[in-house]
Amino acid sequence: MERPVLVVETREEFKKGNARKLRAKGMIPAVFYGPRSKTLPLVLDPKELKKTLQTEAGANVLIDLDIRNAGDIGRKVVMVKDLQIHPLQRSILHADFYEVAMDELVNVEVPIHLIGKSEGVKVGGILEQVRRVIEIQCLPGDIPKFIEVDVTALKIGDSIHVENIHVEKAKILAETNFTIATVVPPAAEEKKVVEEAVAEAAAEGEVKEEGKEKVKEKEEEKKEKKKEEK
Repeated sequence: MERPVLVVETREEFKKGNARKLRAKGMIPAVFYGPRSKTLPLVLDPKELKKTLQTEAGANVLIDLDIRNAGDIGRKVVMVKDLQIHPLQRSILHADFYEVAMDELVNVEVPIHLIGKSEGVKVGGILEQVRRVIEIQCLPGDIPKFIEVDVTALKIGDSIHVENIHVEKAKILAETNFTIATVVPPAAEEKKVVEEAVAEAAAEGEVKEEGKEKVKEKEEEKKEKKKEEK
C-alpha cells in the first residue's frame, strides 16, 4: 500500500512566541526526531495532517514526511508519536514525528473490533468490551489496522482474555492475562437488582418520614401541655 505524503518545512528555532505566530497564520509547529537523525523543528498545515490521519490505520499510519528546506534530508518514513489537541476546540496544536526503519520492530497500540453475536447475547445477556486496544510489537509494514476478536461462542459468564488472541506477524505485549470481552447476565436480572435497590431506598425513606411524624406529634403534645399549665 502506498504511503501518504505529508509536506512540511523546517523552522529556524524552538521558541514559544514563534509557535503562537504560526498558529495565528493557520499553521502549527511540529518536531521530527529519530535514532539516526538529528532533531528538526518543523512547521506544517494542520488540515493536511488531519487528511493524512483520516485513514483506516488512524494514528498508526506510516507517512512519507517530505521535509523542505532541510538540505539533502528529503523524505523520511515516520509515525505520529504524539499530538497536542486543544481541549475545547479539538484542533491540533503540535505534532511529534518519529522516524521508523521498515526493518526494525516498533511497539504500537491497535484497536480491537468485536465481531459476531455471542450465544449469551441471544438469550438476553449483555456483551461488555473491557479493552479496546492491544499493544503489539511488529515491523512497521505489518501493523494491522485493527484486530478482530470473534465473540460468537461466548455464553453468559464467559470471557475472552488476551492469551486467547493471536495476531499474525506480531507479538502481543501484555504483562497480565487481562480480559478483552465478557458476557454478563441478562438485562432482566440487572433490572431486578436495580428495582430491589430502589425499593429498599424507598423503604428507608418511608421509615425516615415516619420518624419525622413522630417527632412532630411529640412537639405538638408539649405545646398542648404548656397551654394547659397556663
